[in-house]
Amino acid sequence: MTIRSTFQNVRRLALLGAAAIALSSCVGMEGDGRGNQPLPAALVSQMSSKGMSQADPIVVRLYKKESELEVWKRDPSGQYALLKTYPMCRWSGQLGPKKREGDRQAPEGFYTVTPELMNPKSAYYLSYNLGYPNALEKAQGYTGSALMIHGACTSAGCYAMTDDGVTELYGLAREAFAGGQRSFQVQAFPFRMTPENLARHRSNPNIVFWRNLKEGSDHFEATRQPPKLATCGGRYVFNPAGDASAFVPGAPCPAYQADPEVEPLVAARSARDDVRLAELTGSLPAMSYALMDGGMHQSFRKLLRNVGPERMQTMVAGKVEISAPQAALADPYGGGDDEPQQATATGSITPR
Repeated sequence: MTIRSTFQNVRRLALLGAAAIALSSCVGMEGDGRGNQPLPAALVSQMSSKGMSQADPIVVRLYKKESELEVWKRDPSGQYALLKTYPMCRWSGQLGPKKREGDRQAPEGFYTVTPELMNPKSAYYLSYNLGYPNALEKAQGYTGSALMIHGACTSAGCYAMTDDGVTELYGLAREAFAGGQRSFQVQAFPFRMTPENLARHRSNPNIVFWRNLKEGSDHFEATRQPPKLATCGGRYVFNPAGDASAFVPGAPCPAYQADPEVEPLVAARSARDDVRLAELTGSLPAMSYALMDGGMHQSFRKLLRNVGPERMQTMVAGKVEISAPQAALADPYGGGDDEPQQATATGSITPR
């Protein structure tokens, strides 16, 4: 074999590998100036009414079961306040963490998005990479790549927000980075971490993991600050006091205490929820349902039911087909049905 033919074979294999990644995940190579679109005037006005600026830092929280994504922004008090809630058009897989490449699972956990994870050339309009697998997931041997929050209404392990929705989400992240935020936290949950949801899903094999996620949720709810993260012993540790370098992913946890300014706030909140959870466990039936393929917010399911996938595609996702529309219509998770919502089917955001 000649050097030239060897080079051609290597190049062909590289191209095939790149194509496989593009087909099996949520990344692409299209793009223009869409990532530079200014934030809508109405959104900027809403920030101003809350004392926030475009440059203020953000935190993103998302919930599979309810098919919703929240953007929180730092306000003049120094704490984070809810700015908007977005309806989610599509996510794939089941409730539970992503463990391997190709399982179609949308990730659950705590992630850190940096500027280099922003993708203005996404095949799904705009996107940013969650950074899966994180340190805990790597230590557990989980695999996967290019897990995104992106546009369109299709998912192979990502969170699809429609083109209009991701335009605002991308712009909010872009402006926060421009304002000096070096990274922002994404908190991905199976559902809102309430005693009611934990009671309903208590028989799920992921319940121990979800109780760990609730600890992080409680830290954020109690302090309105993104928790400082560490990992050890196959779990997340939130707001440990002192130097976090003693925590090694995959190793047993060292002796530690939570930040003394945070611990009593979190403990009080967790104790209230534990009492309520114990009450519900004795009276609320555990949920069981047939395995389906992900979920869709009720507003989008209504649109899909009324106009069909082809017409809905042109309205929210351009040339990208809606993934598994029949599974989306059969969404067993609720998609926001158990809570009153005002979110529109265009992907625009709505105050809660």
